[in-house]
Amino acid sequence: MVAVALHAVNASNIITIKGTKFFDSVTKDQFFINGVAYQPRTLAGAMTDPLARPNDCRRDFALMKELGLNTVRVYQVDPYQNHDECMRALEETGIYLILDLSSSESSIVRNNPQYDINIWSKVRNTVDAFKGYSNTLGFIVGNEVTNDSKTTPASAYVKALLRDTKAYIRSSAPRLIPVGYANNDDPEIRLQVQAYFNCGPNEERADFFGINLYEWCGDNTTYQTSGYVDRTADIASYSIPVFLSEYGCNVVSPRAFHEVKSIFGLDMTSTWSGGIVYEWSQQENNYGLVQINTDNSVTLLPDFQALKGAMSSIHPAGVNMDLYYEQRPHSACPAITATWEPSANLPLHPSSETCDCMMSSLVCVASEQALSTSDKLGKEFDTLCSMTNCEHIDTDSKTGVHGKYSFCSPTQKLAFLYNQYYSSTGQSQPSACHFNGMAKLSTPARLSDEGCAAPQGIQTKSFTKRAAPHASDAVSHQEKPALGLTAIAALAAFI
Repeated sequence: MVAVALHAVNASNIITIKGTKFFDSVTKDQFFINGVAYQPRTLAGAMTDPLARPNDCRRDFALMKELGLNTVRVYQVDPYQNHDECMRALEETGIYLILDLSSSESSIVRNNPQYDINIWSKVRNTVDAFKGYSNTLGFIVGNEVTNDSKTTPASAYVKALLRDTKAYIRSSAPRLIPVGYANNDDPEIRLQVQAYFNCGPNEERADFFGINLYEWCGDNTTYQTSGYVDRTADIASYSIPVFLSEYGCNVVSPRAFHEVKSIFGLDMTSTWSGGIVYEWSQQENNYGLVQINTDNSVTLLPDFQALKGAMSSIHPAGVNMDLYYEQRPHSACPAITATWEPSANLPLHPSSETCDCMMSSLVCVASEQALSTSDKLGKEFDTLCSMTNCEHIDTDSKTGVHGKYSFCSPTQKLAFLYNQYYSSTGQSQPSACHFNGMAKLSTPARLSDEGCAAPQGIQTKSFTKRAAPHASDAVSHQEKPALGLTAIAALAAFI
């Protein structure tokens, strides 16, 4: 074991995975994530893209360097903004990025999960915006989506998104960028979630796993009494890197961060790959390290000073990549039970070409009225599914049966049902394509939808590793909803 330079890293060096650990691909030193959750909001609590505000980035990243941090986790960005300056500022201060791919307006909803072309388009655009930066450490496809035994079916949709994101990176990125999931550590299903995202073929398995852990609370808590020792035992035989994707209980405030000594010390470094403290800026939930003032200045809060003190004495011992050979088997998929319901047969890859092809065959489609009244579509689906067969648009992660158009947009699926019902009447009554103005007749470009359901999957390339450009060389990219239940109840839209 060798001491790792945790506080001073060259963020232009790509971080890679070997076995259960992260490594600097150039120095071959083991890399421990020492990070902070970074998602400043407006005074009204609205989300902004923190990596599209260069002045704020330079201000904040300099302070993070003072803390000795090497990673930020960002939960939401706007892929159509320019991120070059902030990514360059991260690189210059030795900091890597772990980026969540979902957003408040485009994500898999735990209580009514769907994975469609709109979600996939947003995720793909976000990957495109950040895949060229050498200090993009990894992507997270979901954060606490399944958070109890009642929402386990949602995990199948997240895993399908993970599968497609990995395939898309392999097909389009200059290098392999790890893709993972962050879990809320619900005691009833924590082991099933861990196993589910690490089972099946490699194309479907997570590259890393994050756990949002808030068990270490109060000044008198220890590694043994906090539950950290038990969580370490849970992942002792896990085959991919695991880190604390959020930590820092604030039951007692200001926080003392006694857990830092264990996270980056002998208690945990042989099993864990570091952690990300929650969070950078002060919000109503009182987790902030700093207060961002109305004049855009920053006030350091007691938690900042406490974390700085805790970080100053840590020197984790790691291994050299070339001397590390451990390889563990991946997990077996969890059994289907009353508290764990998702099938291993994942939802289909969303194909806009398939949906467009289907739409071009329809005689009866959704009208402009339907497009402008999205809040009423749920009732419209209920009505139509009582009148015609919905199997081609339905998706059921419990049975693993997914209709050939289950990934199309809501209005496209609605149009398919309108047309199916209209066709069942023999197309002799124009009134059968009305539905109180929600449907209208159209002239199709195809005689039928035969052949529209294309083969599934993303065509991937034979991959040869090559260096990614540094953030300083990147081309401009113009073109909890899930911060964690402990932290944030909901996200607002971008301003």
